[in-house]
Amino acid sequence: MNRQAHVLVYGLAMAAVIVAVDVVFFRNRFWERLIANIGIVLVFAAFYLRFLKHP
Repeated sequence: MNRQAHVLVYGLAMAAVIVAVDVVFFRNRFWERLIANIGIVLVFAAFYLRFLKHP
């Protein structure tokens, strides 16, 4: 698999986690949902930059 496909799969996994957390935990809470989504994106970005980014 090439690099573009890896990034696509990683992005889809992040979207799936965000949607699942929204539906399961934060259905009617806007601010908590927004903060949780930002946190999830930051965790995924940190993991990507630390382990998956090629020099």
